[in-house]
Parts: sequence; C-alpha cells; structure tokens
Amino acid sequence: MYNNIKYYLDKVAEIFEQETFVAEPHELYEPIDYTLRLGGKRIRPTLLLAANALFGGKEEEVRNAALGIETFHNFTLLHDDLMDRSPLRRGQPTVYCKWDDNTAILSGDTMFALAWRYFLRQPSPRLQQILQCFNETAIEVCEGQQKDMNFETMALDEVSLDDYMDMIRQKTAVLLAGALKIGALYAGAPEKEVEKLWAFGEHMGLAFQLQDDLLDGYGDTAVFGKKTGQDIRDNKKSFLPLKALMLCSGEQREALTKLFAAKDNMDEEEKVRRVLELYNAIGLRAAVEDAIVQEFRTATKHLDDIQADEALKTPLREMLETLNGRKK
Repeated sequence: MYNNIKYYLDKVAEIFEQETFVAEPHELYEPIDYTLRLGGKRIRPTLLLAANALFGGKEEEVRNAALGIETFHNFTLLHDDLMDRSPLRRGQPTVYCKWDDNTAILSGDTMFALAWRYFLRQPSPRLQQILQCFNETAIEVCEGQQKDMNFETMALDEVSLDDYMDMIRQKTAVLLAGALKIGALYAGAPEKEVEKLWAFGEHMGLAFQLQDDLLDGYGDTAVFGKKTGQDIRDNKKSFLPLKALMLCSGEQREALTKLFAAKDNMDEEEKVRRVLELYNAIGLRAAVEDAIVQEFRTATKHLDDIQADEALKTPLREMLETLNGRKK
C-alpha cells in the first residue's frame, strides 16, 4: 500500500479535505480557502510524505508540515499571478481577478505566515534545522522570482544559459528539494542521505521546468491545458531561445535576437511561426530533450545512491517517471 505514489497523493488530498482554511475576517480567508481548494498536482507535500516514509517516519508527525509546504507554494503562485497579471490558475480566475490586487497581496502575505504556523505546530527534535531549511528555501524562491523579473527587461543575448539554469534552480527546483529534505529531517534521516535526497529533488525540479519550457513551444494544447508559444509571445528568456542562441549561425542568431526584441510591431502568431521555424531548422527540440534526459538521469543517480529500503524508494521513482512521461 505504501509503496506507490498514488497512496501519498491520496493521503495529501485527504489532509486538505480535512483542513479548515476559512476564518474571520472572511474577506481575508475566503481567497486563501479558494486558492488551496483549487487542487493542482500537490507534488511538494506528496514528496514530503514519501521522503518521510523512506526513512521510517510516521505520517501523523508530518501532517502539518505537508500543509505548510503546500500553503507556501500556493502563496508564491498567488503573488506570481498578480505580478504577471495572469487571469487564470488551474482553469479558474486568479485571486486578484476574482477579488482585487490588495486582497491578493494581503491574503498571500497571510498564507506565508500560515505556512510558518503549520511548521511550528509540528514538533521535532530537529525543528530548528527544519525551519532553517524552510526559511532558506523560501528566500531562494523569492531570489529566483526576482531574477526572472530581471530577465524580462534584458535582451535575449544578455542572459546566459547558466544564468537561466540558476534562476530556475531557485524559483522551481529548490522547493521540491526542500520538501524532500524536510520530510527526511522529520524522520531523523542521516545528514548524508538528506543531502542526496536534496540533490535528487533539485535535478528533478530542473527537468520539470525544462519540460515546461519545451511544452510551451511544442506541447499539445489540448493536453497541456494552455496555448503553446506563449513564452515566445512574451519574449520570455526560457531554455529554448537561450539554447537556440548557442546553436544558431550568425544570421540565425541575429534574427532570433530581433524576434525576441519585437513587441507591438509584429503579429504574435507570425512571430511564433517564425521562431518555431528557426528552432526546427537548428534541431532545437532534440537538444532540449537531451538536456531533460540528462537532468532525469542525474536525479535517478542521486536516488539510487541513497542508503534506504529500495521498496520505499518506489513512490519517488514513480513520481520521477510521471514527470518524465508528461505529454509533449
């Protein structure tokens, strides 16, 4: 029962079904309840529970930690949507659209505080280390978000691929790694194994983000759930154009740089068509897929190296396979 990822996904769903997020003042907490009831993949609390079980931890001793890590993650999404002016999240209106900007800011701030409350409610001999991990992870996520915002005002050829990889490591990967590390710390896992688990989560997170980048350019809209090519329309410095710059000839590089500098003076669909045409000419898709495979292989190696019951690693392997098998 415990040796499959579905068990932990169902357990997380049960934890959230049993939790009450509505309180007074209602205007503050209703958006929080709305956000946390939208569901989503809930990958982070699932990883936390699976990592805890990997080292013999007890589910009841990490319930609040699971709530805390997912509450924090959703806080970042709530504020991201406001900063990006995104109208939809998981197919539903975002908080700032359904309510207003001020509500999104204040409810998001409260979610960050609630995340801390959940962790403080979960006693552990290693609580200080756990809280330090959570705090440093939260800071890195914010640093990654700022770097991503900085990239928006920079020309394509001013952002290096290394800069981008560091940004997504902070913005996306460290929260997966942090969830795994926190779950293992609650179980009393040896420090050496905790660090291997962190590395596993970090590379899994990098692969996850690179897949998102690839799906934006080449995904099936019906499966992916959003219109492809949006990163191109937004001049977003994702892995695809930055890797493309490394593969382009001189003329192609100049053309791509100009296309990603274009704003209101070009039809958006024509721009997407021309960029994808250039990507196809240089074989970009295969290069990106190779990078994704490498990240998944590195993640798998770190998981293989962990000294723990192989049967208890199965849920983490299944999660890795699920992410690796996302529809393109």
